[in-house]
Amino acid sequence: MKRNLIIFYLLLISQTIVAQKISKKDETTLKTILKNQQEAWNKGDLDGFMEGYWQSDSLKFIGKNGITYGWKATLDRYKKGYPDKATMGTLEFTILHADFISKDAILMIGKWYLKRDEKGDVSGHFSLLWRKIKGKWVICADHSS
Repeated sequence: MKRNLIIFYLLLISQTIVAQKISKKDETTLKTILKNQQEAWNKGDLDGFMEGYWQSDSLKFIGKNGITYGWKATLDRYKKGYPDKATMGTLEFTILHADFISKDAILMIGKWYLKRDEKGDVSGHFSLLWRKIKGKWVICADHSS
């Protein structure tokens, strides 16, 4: 019993250490994905922007109008909400915080900013749940407001 308790505490401590620090390699990968999304958005390429998302019916996007389920439905939502370059503007992301929550999951919190000359600038915050699926980091849940 005492041995099992020691093993439990060692596992708990090791999980806490893993959860605290994101590796430089993973940080670089996530920043690259966000940079690619930002560049695609700024070209008016919503299909390219969506490449950072999990292509699954289980993808969740949470915005002011509720939850959208699925990759295709999320793409359609973006196309409806941002029908032209003037509405899309120029996107900029700022990462505020990113933490491992398990060996294959990261929670990222940040800001988004759209500079729009014709429609007026808008900004907000996001939280992204990233999962490493089949060796690739993808956004599985996006809460943007």
